[in-house]
Amino acid sequence: MIISLVALLSATLFTGAAIYISLVEHPARLGLDDGPLLQQWQPSYKRALPIQSGLAVIGGVAGLLAAYFTKDWRWVAGSVALLANWPFTLLVILPVNKRLMAMDSHHADLESRRMLIQWGKLHNIRSILGAVAMLLFAASFVR
Repeated sequence: MIISLVALLSATLFTGAAIYISLVEHPARLGLDDGPLLQQWQPSYKRALPIQSGLAVIGGVAGLLAAYFTKDWRWVAGSVALLANWPFTLLVILPVNKRLMAMDSHHADLESRRMLIQWGKLHNIRSILGAVAMLLFAASFVR
């Protein structure tokens, strides 16, 4: 079924991007001095936001549709995990994002670095939620 493939592909792309950010991009950027660190994070966040949020919605909705058609609970569970990124981001990560986006990179300091380290830890949760969704979708898809 095409809707199942859309859900799996969206969850996989979301997870791949999130894991790349968690394991490669963010750790590499933490090697920069405070100013360049913040200066690199700000446009990176702006570019990633529509991609990751869109993939979470597409994958979550497609997973719910797949659950409706297949009656397989794993599609629902995966959709819940993938869509959980939205409230988690809005309630937990967004306050950190707003503070970081409001900072001037020319005045970055230990506080901005501390917040970016915190942001990385919070982003790891997004990677885990995506991986859970992807694995549940893959298990349902191959069935």
